Amino acid sequence: MYHPYFRGKQFELITIRETAPLLADKEFVPIIEPVRESLGGLKKTLQSVSDAGGRAIVIVNPYHGDHQEDGTSITGLLQDGYIGHDAIAAGILLRSDMSVADVMACYGDHADHNPVLVHAGFNTPKDLAAALEAQMSHMTNVFVEDQDKLLYRRHFNQSRRILVKDGFKRQRNADYPPVEEFSDLHVTYADRGMDGFGDFLIVGDVYSEGGGPAYAVAIHLTFIDNDKDDVMYIYHFVSDTKDTPTDPAGKFGQALGKLIKKLDSGTSKLLETEAIREFRSLHAKGHFPGLGYVKKLSMKHHIETLAAYLG
Repeated sequence: MYHPYFRGKQFELITIRETAPLLADKEFVPIIEPVRESLGGLKKTLQSVSDAGGRAIVIVNPYHGDHQEDGTSITGLLQDGYIGHDAIAAGILLRSDMSVADVMACYGDHADHNPVLVHAGFNTPKDLAAALEAQMSHMTNVFVEDQDKLLYRRHFNQSRRILVKDGFKRQRNADYPPVEEFSDLHVTYADRGMDGFGDFLIVGDVYSEGGGPAYAVAIHLTFIDNDKDDVMYIYHFVSDTKDTPTDPAGKFGQALGKLIKKLDSGTSKLLETEAIREFRSLHAKGHFPGLGYVKKLSMKHHIETLAAYLG
């Protein structure tokens, strides 16, 4: 049903490991695009997913990061531990520079790994669908595209279809509004003829290596508004200090103070998830765990929120 799309950075992989039992219980299937040369973290993550009885899709030809020129080491990881293993599928990323022959070659190379096609800019759907006609009823196709490309998606309507949309409008931390709409896809995916949906959590589809100085610190937290047709919104709790790259701990304290104030007002509509309880604990201790850890908590909260909503 829900397919969160992760780039395989450290805290993204940790998020998957820590939520693996919940993901498995709700039959949520993470999509992982490895972006780091070392695959040790990915291997641990796939083991956690497998141990929990869950499933995952691993992109074998990433567009971003250290494997964008050559994904053979990812294929090797799957071959070493997951041939014929239903829990871990090979995801083939279909970009605009790929031909039908390219796709079919990659599909053949990963036939033992339940290949899933992840459409993200590919432009010859009719020919590809014809080439895959015999397999179509057993396939899953994931569409990372605009919702209005119905003519594209209709070529694959005999398969299981997942629509992934980016609800996170990335900008400078200092420029985020206090709250804005995130997505209604968790409510409307079936109305769009889809069998499931996904998003890029609170990170967004825009890839960056990160690591630059934080002139402002923001905590991003999603919530579902029952008074507005269950649309999902996102809070951006932004530090008051925005004009210096120093003191990230102090800025986090400012942003966290705004979050706690909103929670205590009783009007936030934020679900009291495990992640929220940890934010409360950090506030009580006056502790700054690092920006990567903060992002991990926000991602966990997003998953917990959707898990509670989808029951």
